[in-house]
Amino acid sequence: MSQIEKAVARHYTTGALTDRVRDALIASGVDPDAATVADLKAGDEFHTGGVAATDNLFNQLSPTHATRVLDIGCGIGGTSRYVADRYDSTVTGVDLTPEFVETAKALSDLVGLSHKVDFVEGSALDMPLDDAGFDLAIMLHVGMNIEDKAGLFAEVSRVLATGGTFALFDVMGGPTAEPLAFPLPWSTLPETSFVHAPEVYKEAAEAAGLTLETENDRTDFALAFFEEVFAKVAKDGPAPLGIHLMMGETAPEKFQNYVANLEAGRIRPTEMIFKKTG
Repeated sequence: MSQIEKAVARHYTTGALTDRVRDALIASGVDPDAATVADLKAGDEFHTGGVAATDNLFNQLSPTHATRVLDIGCGIGGTSRYVADRYDSTVTGVDLTPEFVETAKALSDLVGLSHKVDFVEGSALDMPLDDAGFDLAIMLHVGMNIEDKAGLFAEVSRVLATGGTFALFDVMGGPTAEPLAFPLPWSTLPETSFVHAPEVYKEAAEAAGLTLETENDRTDFALAFFEEVFAKVAKDGPAPLGIHLMMGETAPEKFQNYVANLEAGRIRPTEMIFKKTG
């Protein structure tokens, strides 16, 4: 693991995460030992828009029981469980942060999906996976921690079968070329934040043999999402279960900076879907 990767893993490590998720379920009126995939949704999709964003992306993909799915930067496994539960696909999740992998396994056991999902610790730049082993790779809000986009796309291309799909939803650089306000959900300091323009992604994909099929700017969706979240928190306070559990005590400041950067045009949440054609 590189020094940057170690710093990224430290950023995401908050301690006793599985226990805190269980406590949050109890505080929400849910018996952790009888929890369902739906019960976890408020806090296990660590990306802008949560499950609504996941729905939007997967409505363009429609995997099946036979689809071999790879979740790159899987976090605590929310999207992996979503895919396994909704599409009956078999999913492998890879994440850099040991605590995330540990929690992903524990929560999948909790909801009875450990036979459909598997989680391994590893870098997106050097995944401990076989060549051409997946039909669909997904990556949601991960690229902002990876400087080497060319290396990332080359590694994704390696593990994808010919004809496979790579779908991502990342925070990319916006039209306003100004320094970002920190801390942010993905990085406390600029040294571990690599927010690149959409063109950088597309160039890296082309070099790796991946062809762009669709690109969607999700800025308006993100602004509406945070407006709703902030209004709900102002009215009711923070819910016991939420992605703030993975962000530590500075979660409110991270969210506020995210929205400030978004409103200033410094960042652009973007979906891209690529196909491996050769």
